[in-house]
Amino acid sequence: MRVIIAEDSVLLRSGMAKLLEDEGIEIAAQVGDAEALLAAVAEHDDVDLCLVDIRMPPTYSEEGMHAAIRIRAEYPGIAVLLLSQHVVGTYAAQLLGGGSTKVGYLLKDRVADIDEFLVTLRRIADGGAAIDPEVVSQLLSRNTDSALDRLSPRESEVLAAMAEGLNNAGIAARMFVTERAVEKHIRSIFTKLGLAPDDHDHRRVLAVLQYLRAGTARN
Repeated sequence: MRVIIAEDSVLLRSGMAKLLEDEGIEIAAQVGDAEALLAAVAEHDDVDLCLVDIRMPPTYSEEGMHAAIRIRAEYPGIAVLLLSQHVVGTYAAQLLGGGSTKVGYLLKDRVADIDEFLVTLRRIADGGAAIDPEVVSQLLSRNTDSALDRLSPRESEVLAAMAEGLNNAGIAARMFVTERAVEKHIRSIFTKLGLAPDDHDHRRVLAVLQYLRAGTARN
């Protein structure tokens, strides 16, 4: 895997680069702002994934997000994982607004769990999606659509795990239930939310988050 890191903090950028290199991942470029990120992608358009801080110079607002959206539009083969210090639900909505695959949004605290972080990187690079569970939780809490109120606590837990990108086996292991029980919960969730089931894990994640995005936009 070849990766570009876009992070204005030199310490964090260097730390992530060292961590990934230790795992055999090649760092194609390290940059500190959105403009340099776009230039790096143009130069290394065969990279697998870009790690992008949402807030970068000069205004430290949404430069990373806008660069990520542009990268996904111009280079659909490159995966993008956004990193943020705090949860802002609208960022997840923007990220998923085009129905993209190969996308992720994590809080920077997740980088500390190296094994989980690496699993997420590979999942996104392989065409999946991963949204931080705290982001999912806030999207759920902000969504006032009555359809979500019909979900049982167990179904809400399964929905959050689906949004993180876990497959049925992963959800079953986390919740200490059988895969058959997970499948039953998922069928019920799709029915209650009015969504058609899909055999592809990343597509069902995006379908559910698209539903959540619509509720967030109304709040």
